Amino acid sequence: MKIGLTGSIACGKSAVSQYLRELGYFVADADAISRSLTAPGGRALPLLREAFGDGIFDGDVLNRRRLGDIVFGDADRRAQLNAILHPLILSTFQAELEAHDAPDALVFGDVPLLYECNMAQMFDRIMVVSAPRETQIARLLSRDGLSREDAERRIDAQMPLAQKCALADAVINTDGPMENTRAQVRALIDSIFPRRKA
Repeated sequence: MKIGLTGSIACGKSAVSQYLRELGYFVADADAISRSLTAPGGRALPLLREAFGDGIFDGDVLNRRRLGDIVFGDADRRAQLNAILHPLILSTFQAELEAHDAPDALVFGDVPLLYECNMAQMFDRIMVVSAPRETQIARLLSRDGLSREDAERRIDAQMPLAQKCALADAVINTDGPMENTRAQVRALIDSIFPRRKA
């Protein structure tokens, strides 16, 4: 059974993913796949060089800042980047999920933009990691050193968390001690698939 895991910025999704790994579950991570595709030797690099030129590289290493400067101010160039990366990410992600899926197993897919990228149909169930807005802001101020205005801007740039929660099969609230979050995760796993023990 494939379980999608998503949420919004600073909601604690990475902590939940890490706990699932500690319990022995496989977690396919869309962000990690994206980073690997653009790391030195990554499969996306020749395509990016062809599309955007040598100027986005320092030798063989992608200069993410220069690429960002190009795509964030130009919707067409951003669409071009997405057209290169998204199919590669999706095919790798699907292959990882399928390789670990089995009738007596639970596998998880960590996808920050699961709903935004229309990936819900890939999963049997979806869990959303949630936290109150003020908790998100406090975490961003502490973790990333953002101003409150920048933190709110990043939160508001995403699909509303309440909408994600309404679409999900289950919600994990991380506004409390980590043990509370872990207890919710264990209870949800038992309710979804009680035969499977990590």
